[in-house]
Amino acid sequence: MPNKLIFSLLALALAPPTDAQLDKIIGGLGNRSDAKTASGLKEALQIGTDHAVDFTGTTDGFYKNEAIKILLPEKLRTAEKGLRLAGMGPKIDEFELSMNRAAEKAAPSARGIFKDALMQMTFDDARKILTGGDTSATEYFKTKTSENLRATFRPTVESAMADTGVVTQYKQLAGGVPSLPFGRSPSFDITDYVVGKTLDGLFYMLGQEEKKIRTNPAAQITPLLREVFGKH
Repeated sequence: MPNKLIFSLLALALAPPTDAQLDKIIGGLGNRSDAKTASGLKEALQIGTDHAVDFTGTTDGFYKNEAIKILLPEKLRTAEKGLRLAGMGPKIDEFELSMNRAAEKAAPSARGIFKDALMQMTFDDARKILTGGDTSATEYFKTKTSENLRATFRPTVESAMADTGVVTQYKQLAGGVPSLPFGRSPSFDITDYVVGKTLDGLFYMLGQEEKKIRTNPAAQITPLLREVFGKH
């Protein structure tokens, strides 16, 4: 990788700039190709994260997307057929809908979290993303910041779950099947389950967006993206 791009990306990582400062740094590079690559990477990640949040943070963004729809917890899912035969189908449906509604209400708060993760990117992270595969940026977000994202995201999910009644729905459903071990288990954290599935859905959608921007000309919606990624 040319030294000027290395030093530019290192500067971005050590001192996260404003957009105006970023333009000044990029504009000072002698190699316009390197400058456009750095700027194109930033633009691609901003667009990808914005789209991922937009797609998930709306009514039915999770519930009607079969790829990320939050299903019943595994232990409950194994008993689903029997529960439905026992007349608990409406409660199951309501509980499942409530989990997805909570995820949809919480998703918009990820926008700032993703932006912070991007601004905290190190030189090594940037190098791997530039030279990595179709979802290397998504893997950066997932492997480098999952713990922090989960901790920051949980209060928002808890609030959304309170609004949509997820905990109440779960207790009613689990309490209706006392013969099942998980129905009496205090260890299962329904909030943690929904937080995890919400983040899984966001990462999945981000990966899809990143792949499209890198490989699909129709997704390269700005002149800069077309110039940087269209030639690959």
